Amino acid sequence: MKKALLLILCILFTLFVGALSGIATSDSITGWFTTLNKPFFNPPNYLFGPVWTTLYILMGISFYLILNQKENEFRKKAIAIFLVQLFLNFCWSFLFFKFQLLGIALIEIILIWISIIIMIIVFYKINKTAALIQIPYLLWVSFASVLNGAIWWLN
Repeated sequence: MKKALLLILCILFTLFVGALSGIATSDSITGWFTTLNKPFFNPPNYLFGPVWTTLYILMGISFYLILNQKENEFRKKAIAIFLVQLFLNFCWSFLFFKFQLLGIALIEIILIWISIIIMIIVFYKINKTAALIQIPYLLWVSFASVLNGAIWWLN
C-alpha cells in the first residue's frame, strides 16, 4: 500500500508541475502564440496536452522507480538531476509563452535536452526501466527544440 501511495504521489507531483506551468501560460497560447509564423511541421495545439500529460506520467513513474532504490550516491544524484530537469521544463513555458523570449527559450530547451540525457544515463545505472521510459520525453523535447528554433527563426 505504501508503494502504491508513493507511485501516485510521484505521478501527481510531476502532473502538478506541468499543470502549473500550463495554467500560468495558457492565455499566451490562445493569444500571442496564434499570431506567430510557424513551420509546416507545427502540430495542432490539441496534441500538446495529451502528449505532455503522458510524458509527465512517465516522469512520475520513472521518479518512483528511482525513489524505490536503496539510498546511495547514485540515487541522490538521480533525484537531483530529475528535479533539475523538471525545474528547467517548468521554466521553459514561462520563457517561451509568458515572456515571449523565443531565443532564450531555445537556449533553455537545449539545457532541458542535455539534462534529460544526463538523467537517462544516471537512471540507467540504477534502474534500466526508469531510464528507458524517459526516451519518449527525450524524443519529444528533441522535436520541441527544433520547433522552438524554427519559430524563433521565422519570427
